[in-house]
Parts: sequence; C-alpha cells; structure tokens
Amino acid sequence: MANTTQNPKGNQENRSNPTMEKAKDVASQAYDKAKDVAGQAYDKAKDTASSVGGMVSNAASQVGKTAENLTSSAASGLRNLGDTIRENAPHEGMLGNASQAVANSLRDSGRYLEEAGLSGIGEDLTEMIRRNPVPAVLVGVGIGFLLGRVLRS
Repeated sequence: MANTTQNPKGNQENRSNPTMEKAKDVASQAYDKAKDVAGQAYDKAKDTASSVGGMVSNAASQVGKTAENLTSSAASGLRNLGDTIRENAPHEGMLGNASQAVANSLRDSGRYLEEAGLSGIGEDLTEMIRRNPVPAVLVGVGIGFLLGRVLRS
C-alpha cells in the first residue's frame, strides 16, 4: 500500500520551493532590468559628455578664429597708421626723423602681427621669458601692482 501520510515538513518544502524559485526569477529579472537601465544611462551620459565636449571644442575653435581675425585687423590697422604717418608727417628735421621712426615701427609691428599671429606672439613671449626669467617676474609683479592700484580706486 502506498504511503499516504504526508510529511508536514516535506509538504512545506514543496510549497516554498516554487515560491522561492519565483522570487529568484523576479529578483533576477529586476537585476537584469536594473543592469540594462544603468547601461543605458551610462551610454546616454557618455554621449552627452561627448556632445558637450564637441560643443566646447567648437566654441574654443571659434574664439580662436575670432581672435586671429581681430589680430589680423589690428595688424592691418597698424600698418595703415604707419603709412598715414609716413605720408603726412614732415620728412625733414628732428620731427621728421622721429615721425619716420614711429611710422617704421608701426609698419614693422603690423607686419609682425600679420606674419606671427597670436600663436607666434605667445611662442616669442614664452621664449623671451625663458631667456630672461628674473626681469619677466619683475615685470609681472609691476603689472600686478599697477592693476591692483587701478582696481582698488
């Protein structure tokens, strides 16, 4: 005859096993869903950061182009001012020599700005500071002092 007595402990185990399995499945699905959502959030954040980085790079590039255009305009203005002084200033005597020297300096400065641009000026300034560090520091301190006095007033 078959054993019809039910083991209360065995019966409870049989009933809790499907419940445990269901809970494990739900937890596993929740974990997988959370993992997918986190991955999507990471991808979105990465794309957004890349997009922002591209926008910042474009803005910096545009600022650089604008600065180079302004430098070119300033260089052209210096050269034109030098030409104007050369044409309209006296050509003889002490005043003539001084005006011609100013005109030549303005033309040379304009030419230098056109040829070197801002990057060339930066490189030349860096090289000058490397060759003369103490005077460069003293000039920096002096400029800082003057700016401090002007801004305090």
